Amino acid sequence: MLRVLVFLICVVVAHAGNPTQVASIEPAGLERFSENPTAVRQLLEKCLALTKQNLGYKFGSAEPSQGGMDCSGTIYYVLNQAGFADVPRTASEQYVWARRADEFEAVVSKKKSSFELDALRPGDLLFWTGTYATDRDPPVSHTMIYLGKRKSDGKQVMFGASDGRSYDGTRMAGVSVFDFTIPKQRPEGDAAPGSVFIGYATIPGLNSQP
Repeated sequence: MLRVLVFLICVVVAHAGNPTQVASIEPAGLERFSENPTAVRQLLEKCLALTKQNLGYKFGSAEPSQGGMDCSGTIYYVLNQAGFADVPRTASEQYVWARRADEFEAVVSKKKSSFELDALRPGDLLFWTGTYATDRDPPVSHTMIYLGKRKSDGKQVMFGASDGRSYDGTRMAGVSVFDFTIPKQRPEGDAAPGSVFIGYATIPGLNSQP
């Protein structure tokens, strides 16, 4: 428990009716962090540094100076900061970017123990559909970056921006660390909209970085 408290920082800040609640973790709090390639370590450090800026969720924003960012704007910003000048702005475009680079791994299973996730590595992009209605084609609506597992308990975590995902059972709203979860399978015949995790991808060009 003490170990978790050392690495976990939760911050709550009020923003004119739009409360920001974010969580952060130190790089050293991730399993085998030092064993990641240099480019991955540097990327994850940039991600976790953003979680300490108390940034809220702000739809349409890709700039921390605006006080918050949306999910794809957060990924767009942090990848630009990491030297990926060709990264697209929206989640749908980021998905196409990864698919065209032949880096995408589809996931149909609803279990994190599935072999479909065997190739998932820290620094990979994560993609969902159904988080909100969109007319984009393909209808990918949400993206985050996989951080790996917490050293304290092995829980899988991810980085990005959201106004409703959770971390350790607490709902977060902003640029934060979140639990990596896969939504449960909906009952057959249930046509209700909902978040669907569709897969992950190595960031195009990441493996070519020193």
